[in-house]
Amino acid sequence: MEIPIVILSFVISMVVSAIIIYIVTKLLGQEEGLGSAVMAAFVGAIVYTGAYFFLGTGLLAAFIGGIVWLIALGSIYKIGWLKALLIAVIVWIAVSILSFLPTVIGPL
Repeated sequence: MEIPIVILSFVISMVVSAIIIYIVTKLLGQEEGLGSAVMAAFVGAIVYTGAYFFLGTGLLAAFIGGIVWLIALGSIYKIGWLKALLIAVIVWIAVSILSFLPTVIGPL
């Protein structure tokens, strides 16, 4: 994959993730704006990339990356573990559905 395509893919995934995080956090009563959602998406991307780079692809990397991202969410939004976990689960479900939809409806 060429570098510009990788960068474009990263930017698109960041925008989609940030929008989903923003919507989910607003639905759960958070007051922070889109900047916090972009920060959460960026931190999540960095955390998971680092976990997979250092630990390889597997459950341990996903688990440690998830814990670190929960800490980051809690810190960014000033919320507790349970609310951070709820946000993370809803975001994960939404992203899974959105990434699954193009394969269901076929190419446009």
